Amino acid sequence: MDTEPFNIQEQFRITEIPAPPFKEERRAEYYLQKMHERGLPDAYIDSEGNVIGIREGTGDGPTFLIAAHLDTVFPEGVDTTVQLRGGRYYAPGIGDDTRGLAVLLSLISALEQSGIETIGDIMFAGNVGEEGRGDLRGIKAIFRDHPNIDGFVSVDGVRLRRITTGGTGSRRFEFHFKGPGGHSFGAFGLASAVHAMGRAIAKISEFETPSFPKTTFTVGTVEGGTSVNSIAADAIFAIDMRSNNREELARLEERAKAAALEAVAEENARWNNGEITVDFNLIGDRPVGRTPTESRIVQVSALAFDEIGVELDELGISSTDSNVPMALNIPAITIAGGGNGGGAHSPGEWFIPINTHVGPQTALLVMLSLVGIDGVTEPLLEEMGD
Repeated sequence: MDTEPFNIQEQFRITEIPAPPFKEERRAEYYLQKMHERGLPDAYIDSEGNVIGIREGTGDGPTFLIAAHLDTVFPEGVDTTVQLRGGRYYAPGIGDDTRGLAVLLSLISALEQSGIETIGDIMFAGNVGEEGRGDLRGIKAIFRDHPNIDGFVSVDGVRLRRITTGGTGSRRFEFHFKGPGGHSFGAFGLASAVHAMGRAIAKISEFETPSFPKTTFTVGTVEGGTSVNSIAADAIFAIDMRSNNREELARLEERAKAAALEAVAEENARWNNGEITVDFNLIGDRPVGRTPTESRIVQVSALAFDEIGVELDELGISSTDSNVPMALNIPAITIAGGGNGGGAHSPGEWFIPINTHVGPQTALLVMLSLVGIDGVTEPLLEEMGD
């Protein structure tokens, strides 16, 4: 029986339930209901807002987590109605990651309807906080609260063609410059928080970083000052720093902070009353991680691609929920959910339900191979305690 048309309609229904950053509650409640209906009556919402359902195995096997994220990048008030235009379905978040959420539900149904008994336990999660300032908070909470997890697969996005085996780390800060402030004419001679910030940005903009391992930075937003005729008492910029290497990321952070302190010293020395200071406020911390190519979870996934007939283009590196377990040395990968699409993180995000079946089929093969089938196959996922 072809269940994909039903799964795609479920994907569209989930899409139309907004899930802005830090406001995923409505979608979580709906997803919990669907987990209950599909065969996980004990599923629950944890203290972080993650929807978690556990399908227990026969015992004496690994614990495997498979997840898709509930949140989208889009703020409150964005219209997420699915619209068909020119053969494409358009809606913000229709692929990232409602496709993954739909795949997980189809897997739960497949296990329930088939009666397959696994040896290892399978934990299904619709997690919060994958995007932006969510800072992977949902997955961080799950691995904090469930230290017995032995392996992880994140199903994220569309176009099944790569296995993400590396996690690009990031450190995000707000650099907050503070000073006394004053009237632009009457208090002229005071150091300015905005001027100090400008000096710091100029210094950081001249940084050179390695292309391998790829290491990047950008000052994404700036704010501060009171009016055009005021010496600024406050100024803030937000900086995003990323790298595929832990040491390079730490070195870049150190350089950026040093540049800001140097800029403050120069601004204070320039004027008669220099009282500028700078605080470094961490707003994002995604760890660098990697799952070795020779890991069983990678090898099993590559074989599943081959078995289903999906061409594997690459083993990639990006920033996903898998960063967290990778950094903990827990085998983890990210794969897509199938179908075609584009425009992720934009209002014009689109999806075409073509070859969508390969997503859940591949995920099912990977999952069953790792946890084992009672009386048929032994688990290929090793227990971390062994």
